[in-house]
Amino acid sequence: MDNGQVNTDREAHEPPRPPRRVLLLAVVAAVAYVVDVLTKVVATAGLEGEEPVRILGGAVYLQLLRNPYAAFGMDFGGTWLLALVAIIVVGAIIWFARKLRSTGWAIGLGLILAGALGNLTDRLFRAPGPMQGHVVDFVSVFGPDGRYFPVFNAADSAITVGAILIVLLTFLGRDYDGTITRGPKKNVDDDNENDSDGDSADASADTDTSENDTSGRSS
Repeated sequence: MDNGQVNTDREAHEPPRPPRRVLLLAVVAAVAYVVDVLTKVVATAGLEGEEPVRILGGAVYLQLLRNPYAAFGMDFGGTWLLALVAIIVVGAIIWFARKLRSTGWAIGLGLILAGALGNLTDRLFRAPGPMQGHVVDFVSVFGPDGRYFPVFNAADSAITVGAILIVLLTFLGRDYDGTITRGPKKNVDDDNENDSDGDSADASADTDTSENDTSGRSS
């Protein structure tokens, strides 16, 4: 069996590589999730039973608060309901990811996924129990005790930034599949064009390899 046949058989059995936008979403989500978990661990270890810590000239106060409500202390129902909503959001983003062709959408959804997972982790594993756990919040701006704005955490920030990014992209006419529905049509499917360029480069490299193998056998 020649080398070309071996390479073809190996490629046929290799699983398809995930799209680059899916990988980007996964990386963004993983990094933001780790940041959220680590900051909560540090906050619970260093702020438990302590007075609010004033930093940045009083613009920010670090203060531990266990929150049974939604992001930024908003009350949308029981804690178990919020956990269920988070599970649905996570599942929807994972299902939706396979259709992504936009870098901006991948980043935005990655941040939302990380935030949902971060707070869901608290609701599943923290007291008082599974599906009822209280979320760890520790950042209060412009004053202690959430005086001017609800106390929040890194997960809340990730959800907010991701949502703002997606709203902005939608307003600009940038769809999740990389197409542009507003503005110059010459920029349609920019991300898809980049993917096509990458695929063309891979195909060209495979062609060169096959030609080299053929030349080697001929000589």
